[in-house]
Amino acid sequence: MAKTTPATLALDKAGVVYGLATYDYDPEAPRVGLQAAESLGVAPERVLKTLMTLVDGKPVCAVLASDQEVAMKKLAAAVGGKSAGMMKPADAERITGYRVGGVSPFGQKKPVPTVVDAAAMVHAKVYVNGGQRGLQVELSPADLATALGAKVAPLT
Repeated sequence: MAKTTPATLALDKAGVVYGLATYDYDPEAPRVGLQAAESLGVAPERVLKTLMTLVDGKPVCAVLASDQEVAMKKLAAAVGGKSAGMMKPADAERITGYRVGGVSPFGQKKPVPTVVDAAAMVHAKVYVNGGQRGLQVELSPADLATALGAKVAPLT
């Protein structure tokens, strides 16, 4: 597995301190984030999933705990929108440049507004996808939000 991805290159360029962790990705897992948490031996609230959504028809990236569901009304409100829904997987892959299951909030082909769930900020370290299936980046949630220029708001 390559340890250099557009996500890790973006983190390096931003000067963010991070660690890498790998696990055996299971494409059949019903919830990929939960499978990653279990494989890494980490609480699911520390493994954040990256969801590509549409708010009023415009792409928005939502980052939240793997064991939670995004409240679409809260997401829309966080970016000043009225309605939100999930982006089609093919569109998410085209916009981010990543395969579903390996979408990172970092190093996306087309940067989009990002919202990090406020609940993630209580942890010393969190994991997010590192840009490929089976690769996670461990970093502080403050660095996550700052490096992404993300808004922090309640999403669950």
